[in-house]
Amino acid sequence: LLETKPRFHLFVFPCASQQVYVMSDRGTNNHSEVTDFILVGFRVRPELHILLFLLFLLVYAMILLGNVGMMTIIMTDSRLNTPMYFFLGNLSFIDLFYSSVIAPKAMVNFWSESKSISFAGCVTQLFLFALFIVAEGFLLAAMAYDRFIAICNPLLYSVQMSARLCTQLVAGSYFCGCFSSVLLTSMTFTLSFCASRAIDHFYCDYRPLQRISCSDIYFLKVISFFLCSIIILPTIIVIIVSYMYIVSTVLKIRSTEGRKKAFSTCSSHLGVVSVVLYDAIFFMYFTPDRFPELSKVTSLCYTLVTPMLNPLIYSLRNKDVKEALKKLLEKKNTIL
Repeated sequence: LLETKPRFHLFVFPCASQQVYVMSDRGTNNHSEVTDFILVGFRVRPELHILLFLLFLLVYAMILLGNVGMMTIIMTDSRLNTPMYFFLGNLSFIDLFYSSVIAPKAMVNFWSESKSISFAGCVTQLFLFALFIVAEGFLLAAMAYDRFIAICNPLLYSVQMSARLCTQLVAGSYFCGCFSSVLLTSMTFTLSFCASRAIDHFYCDYRPLQRISCSDIYFLKVISFFLCSIIILPTIIVIIVSYMYIVSTVLKIRSTEGRKKAFSTCSSHLGVVSVVLYDAIFFMYFTPDRFPELSKVTSLCYTLVTPMLNPLIYSLRNKDVKEALKKLLEKKNTIL
């Protein structure tokens, strides 16, 4: 009997249909109902707005090209129907969508005098961004577990990393993103925003929204800290433990070529996790509120820089992806 190879297709968990019910504080007569906010953005001279617009446009174009290209390659090349590329395809999907939640509105505001965003638009932006950024954290942990199985238990890899398990891991990542996003967004927008409508950021994030609220935010801070703890800590623990076992296994390989090959399959993922994503998030959310401009610059790392670098890092260091891209380009040239 011929062994049938399980096929992996790009999986997207349908979370977008979920609704966030937002309540406004109507019980206080002194507070007017907020219908829109103002995104202050970067406090720079007006003539620099053109430069920032062009920079955002260039980076966003690279994000679109890189991540759409990565998803296309993975879905069209049968050799990439493996768990690793299944996860990588979903990573590209997440990077594409959460950068699309932020970048277009930021670019519009560089040319707009009002720089306003509707109340519903702010809710949607915070909800979708929180959903995708949390889902990416759990997906990176799943990718670390995949590399752990591939290197430490290669003979059982095809059995342990089945199509069903991979689908469950990705679905679980989106579910955790949906759950945390619904909770954080609904709690944030039950606050009263009577002090100011100006959000000192280039997108709707919960920390700048807390600063302009006149409600008691102690409970929201406790919930936010709890969410960060149950999201960041477990994913970091999974990644650290996985790579401890990976390093231990690789060091036992006698041949230099074998060690180099084993490390090459993990270095891209480890670089994205440790340097680009988690360092930026830690720096962003543990930066004191008195340095808002520093927080904005740090936010660029994981809202635009990370989605731009991910496809480059994984494609330039991956022989299979480069061969698949070459094959796809040759096929298009033949058709033309």
